[in-house]
Amino acid sequence: MAKVATYSAGRIASRVKALGRQISREAAGHRLDLVVTMDRSFMFAADLVRFIDAPVVLHFVREDIRDVQQSGHARREVFFGSRATPAGTTAQDGQADLKGRNVILLDVILDSGITQDFLLRRIGESKPRSLRLVVLLDKLNRRRVALEPDYFGFKTASKVMWSGYGLAASNGTGRNSRNLAAGSSGTRRGKAVRGGKKRR
Repeated sequence: MAKVATYSAGRIASRVKALGRQISREAAGHRLDLVVTMDRSFMFAADLVRFIDAPVVLHFVREDIRDVQQSGHARREVFFGSRATPAGTTAQDGQADLKGRNVILLDVILDSGITQDFLLRRIGESKPRSLRLVVLLDKLNRRRVALEPDYFGFKTASKVMWSGYGLAASNGTGRNSRNLAAGSSGTRRGKAVRGGKKRR
């Protein structure tokens, strides 16, 4: 069997801390609005924000992209959290107001880049002061759009799925692992995550 690639809990923690410090330096004490993709990024977001030394406001967006009809025309919307409010729109309509804000889109993994590119474009419509992307895993070989993260934890050429640290294996398990592991099947990944502490 092929060796399973693993990022240990200690290695992840070290990179997340470094990312938090880098973001803090660039924020220079100014407020940051973090838009967190749910559900897979909850663990990365929780760890990262504790290392950001600046005022932080969190917004949560699920990857729920719908085709909706407006004035007889179909358009795509991305909806925030349980209130299902479109990304990048105004607080006047009960929706997130990011105009003039320093915004960071946070995702645990950048794969094809299609979802993140769409979210960045929608958030950009609200005219934030700045808009950046932070990811933990950057999967370069899977990119389908011209998009690079402003901050990343690890770059990987792996084309397989990862589980652990908030990411679920194909059978739904593994989110609670402190490690990140890549494997060729759901069963294999589950075993790799549970034994991740012994791998470097």
